[in-house]
Amino acid sequence: MTTETLIDARGALIERCIPFLEEVKDMTTGTAVERWLNQKYGPGSELYETLARLVTQGVEDGWAANVEIGGASYRRSRIAEPSERTLHFSITAVVMDSTGNRQGHPDQRFRGQYHGHPYGEFNMVVPLTPGAALNGPNGWCPGGWTAPAPGSQHYPEARGGAVIALFFLPSGRISYHAAPQE
Repeated sequence: MTTETLIDARGALIERCIPFLEEVKDMTTGTAVERWLNQKYGPGSELYETLARLVTQGVEDGWAANVEIGGASYRRSRIAEPSERTLHFSITAVVMDSTGNRQGHPDQRFRGQYHGHPYGEFNMVVPLTPGAALNGPNGWCPGGWTAPAPGSQHYPEARGGAVIALFFLPSGRISYHAAPQE
């Protein structure tokens, strides 16, 4: 892939996100917004299918979710920093793959890095493996949206194979800190 092609592909993803960010910029994430996102922009919608195709292609081409956090099964990358252009949202892609997981969870889920959402998170889930899902605040999401509320904290978890999480953070705010004792 040439640098020019990479810039065009990344730019196309960012440009397609901007009208969506314009629509959600004044919303507060939580269960009601998660329901709305899944009704309006769930799998099968033009927005979901376009973003899923673009971010999946980015993962395949090596420019999205290309920084290893926990080996090849847990990768992420910032696609866009918060800026005036992105209405002060950051855009990040994460790949989590529970295949062959050795963390010892009875259901073979893969658990990622504990973190918090000071201002909430709009999170689009794209399964790469049929049946794969990401755990959200309202349970397992096999494709569609989760919307953790401001102040929420969790371990991201995937099961059933590989998923991409394309997430949008107001002001790019995410906090990584020690997990509470279990």
